[in-house]
Amino acid sequence: MARVCQVTGKKRMIGNNVSHSKRRTKREFAPNLKTKRFWSEEEQRFITLKVSCKGMKTIYKNGLAATLKKSQEKGLINLV
Repeated sequence: MARVCQVTGKKRMIGNNVSHSKRRTKREFAPNLKTKRFWSEEEQRFITLKVSCKGMKTIYKNGLAATLKKSQEKGLINLV
């Protein structure tokens, strides 16, 4: 899964560049994705995720285990 946040499901959006003369050309709005390792206390190991900054904020707020469980229910992540 390239360019998709594994927590929030954010992905790229398509829009327009609009010049001064109002001429429109296609462009891409990419999410702010980072590859980050999170320590899982339950499994005593690191879990590497590709998350947006909003996803990191969600993990810090709700906890890693709860966030991973919700992501698996949404079908965004598949941990074995």
